[in-house]
Amino acid sequence: MSMNLPSNFKRKPIPLLVALSLGLSGANALAQEQTEEQVSGLETITVTAQKRAQNLQEVPVAVTAFTGDEMAEAVIKDLYDLQTNVPGLGAFQSQSATNSSFSIRGVGTSSQNFGLESSVGLYVDGVYRARQNSMINNLVDVAAVEVLRGPQGTLFGKNTPSGAVLVRTVAPSHDGDDSFVEGTLGNYGLLNWSGATSFSAIEDVLAFRVTGFGSQRDGIVTDVNLGHQAVNDRDRWGTRLQALYTPTEDVSVRIIADYSEIDETCCGAPVQLSNVQALNVPGRFGTDAVLPSLGGTVFAGGDSFFDRQIAVSFLPESSMRDRGISAEINWDIDDNYSFVAISAYRKFDSFDLIDSDFTDAPLFGTKNDSSQNSFSQELRIDYTSDELNFIAGVYYFQQDLDLDYSLFTDDLFNPFFMSNFQGALDPLLGGIDALSAATGGLIAPSAQAAPAGTGFDHIAEQEHESYAVFGQFDYKINDEFTLTAGLRYTDETKDLSTIFSENLPGGTEFVPFFNSIGNPAVPETIVPGTLIYGAGVAGAVAAGIADGSINIMTAEGQAALQAFVPFQTPGWGFQALGATTASRPDIIETLEDDQITGTLKLSYQPNRDTLMYASYGTGYKSGGTNTDRIGDGFVPVFDAETSESFEFGLKKDFPEQNFRINAAAHYTTVEDFQANTFTGNGFNLQNAGDYKISGLELEATWFPVDTVEVNFLYARVNAEYESFERGNCWNAFEFHNTPDGQLPADPGQQSTDIANLNGFCDRTGDRPGGEPEDYAVVTVKKDFDLSDSIYAHVLAEYSHTGDYYLDGSNDPLTLQDSYNILNLRFFMNFTDIDTDVIIWTRNLLDEEYINKTNFNTPIQGGKLNAYVSEPRTFGITVKKRF
Repeated sequence: MSMNLPSNFKRKPIPLLVALSLGLSGANALAQEQTEEQVSGLETITVTAQKRAQNLQEVPVAVTAFTGDEMAEAVIKDLYDLQTNVPGLGAFQSQSATNSSFSIRGVGTSSQNFGLESSVGLYVDGVYRARQNSMINNLVDVAAVEVLRGPQGTLFGKNTPSGAVLVRTVAPSHDGDDSFVEGTLGNYGLLNWSGATSFSAIEDVLAFRVTGFGSQRDGIVTDVNLGHQAVNDRDRWGTRLQALYTPTEDVSVRIIADYSEIDETCCGAPVQLSNVQALNVPGRFGTDAVLPSLGGTVFAGGDSFFDRQIAVSFLPESSMRDRGISAEINWDIDDNYSFVAISAYRKFDSFDLIDSDFTDAPLFGTKNDSSQNSFSQELRIDYTSDELNFIAGVYYFQQDLDLDYSLFTDDLFNPFFMSNFQGALDPLLGGIDALSAATGGLIAPSAQAAPAGTGFDHIAEQEHESYAVFGQFDYKINDEFTLTAGLRYTDETKDLSTIFSENLPGGTEFVPFFNSIGNPAVPETIVPGTLIYGAGVAGAVAAGIADGSINIMTAEGQAALQAFVPFQTPGWGFQALGATTASRPDIIETLEDDQITGTLKLSYQPNRDTLMYASYGTGYKSGGTNTDRIGDGFVPVFDAETSESFEFGLKKDFPEQNFRINAAAHYTTVEDFQANTFTGNGFNLQNAGDYKISGLELEATWFPVDTVEVNFLYARVNAEYESFERGNCWNAFEFHNTPDGQLPADPGQQSTDIANLNGFCDRTGDRPGGEPEDYAVVTVKKDFDLSDSIYAHVLAEYSHTGDYYLDGSNDPLTLQDSYNILNLRFFMNFTDIDTDVIIWTRNLLDEEYINKTNFNTPIQGGKLNAYVSEPRTFGITVKKRF
């Protein structure tokens, strides 16, 4: 059967094949079996979740699969669109177009830190994509997509602890009947185009395929100074070239070269909560109260967040280049054995420049220039027989990562910094300046605390090498029971280097931490090494000089003047500002780790319409180093993350009722979970401790009549930290609700000494940020004929997302209420000209919600910004096949 079904078949509930793999043994026998089953009316889907062709309903894995035609009809263009129809899959974009994050069943990884690997394995044509960001580009000319839920610790590439997304593109063909052109027009100036064609160079021996696509759209966020709808635009394009060589019936070689670019103004983060004045603490004012004096614009937050307006000093830049080449060899050795080899080289570059104070006052910004290149090699032997199937192979992966990062201060950062002390340092600095004037400059005057043009830079490099040996078998115990078992040994080595530097304007030496200069005038409760301690010491010296108790002409007096030195050196305020702007030691580390993971499954199939299974699986991803500056008390190197999962599943067809239900209950524990949380002054990437997830997934399909299809998806995910002792503390809530002199309301704060609160809080028992407990989708599709040559259907898709916290601290002010999204589509196929026309709208009711994450505004306590979700969008798509 062909993936591109004739148009006049589309209205009938007949099987669709997801042909994901080239030359897989057993496919012909399976196709024959499917032909016999077509009378049931239920869709038969072939998947390669276990790296061989199998009927989805006979695979003991929780997997959701889509054909390319299904995605085209649904106008699914990227993984963000795909998540609507996959229970337990989360995908969102945050800081830039090159930062995307994916999760499955509540286990995910932020892409904000270059030192992290993904918890969700992403594969295109069997090749592992190490950088999550590379997957956000358009899903064009795709044969099928599978989403595997649960640890993938045996068969797939880089061994991931929560799941995998497998994308298979359309392969070259000799008949050329799979060519197409497609265009989309929509609101916000949306213009998408794509096309592909195959042609035969040597009949039945050598074929080529060329694919191209592009996407442009205006932004959905307006900067009040720099342009209407200027931010969150789309500007993407890419191409794919393929060759398929089949010298014999038993051998095929497929070579794929691809290249894509993104160059966008992204991403807009309006103010969710202003700190101009605390909500419930009279007389407490935040940085928004100072911004107008610095020329900045203040937003009220709250409902005004959904006006999608920002004000920044310069528009964010986000660009990315992703390219690679792969070769896949398939050799059917005989009726039982086949050999597969997949080799790939990939290179990925990204550049981001953002105004990281998120205001139009020129305070500070960040630049992130990164690159990655990798080589992977997989060799596999597949064996298939009536009673036993097995796969055995080796996998090798090598990559180099390079990151050049800089945080830089802008023109008004110094007055902004000083405003935080609200004149508390004026007597000290005024005293130094008065002494300088009185001595004719013999005593130097005070210097700028935080001068513009200072750069806090680091260069991070990582050399990573991994190899694995794996095997898995299916043994048919009898007609009803099948045992599946697999093991994988993985060895990882990482050489890590992060070099930090602080570069003051003009090359002035960066100020070290304040020395603990003893002075009886300084209270013992002041902690040495802080700005307050240094100011206290220097202030006591200034007072002593003023009242004559310290004589600067003596040796003791000259020694006492050393307390002034930090405040006479430009940049003296940076050390106290936080970890982001403090000097810190370089990181030179080598990590070596090995792990054995695997799976064990027992399947029970009493008849062809019923499958029950129980499975146990483990997953793993290696450790690394935090490539951000982090606070004292946090270790920059983090350990590997491992997962252990139990799953019980049921796949059941009711042919007479044209009804299918697939359900899975799961329980997963993750040890040494790699949590990456933003504090408002840098990311704390660390092993949080243990993390547990339990839940239920349900997928149901029903054809009540021949022309109506109803689908229902539901996912319940109960996720919480079983132990997380050094997480983030509530920030916004404390600013707006806790008066000075009182202990914080955050139940995670373990210190009862108001003068010495911990810089971290116990988040044990909390939910992870961005993960709803409940998600459900109902889809109703109605087929009808407009004429003998025009088939049509209408489809309504209604989804419900439960409430969730937007940050990892579970701050009460970051709770996103549940929301509902309605999507509609009207599809027409013109049989005579083989053309599809789709009129579509997403988020028809223009539901307002925050998309998975917010953050404490950098160095602006009590203030929250968040990234916007997509508003109502609509358009028309035309696809012509030839």
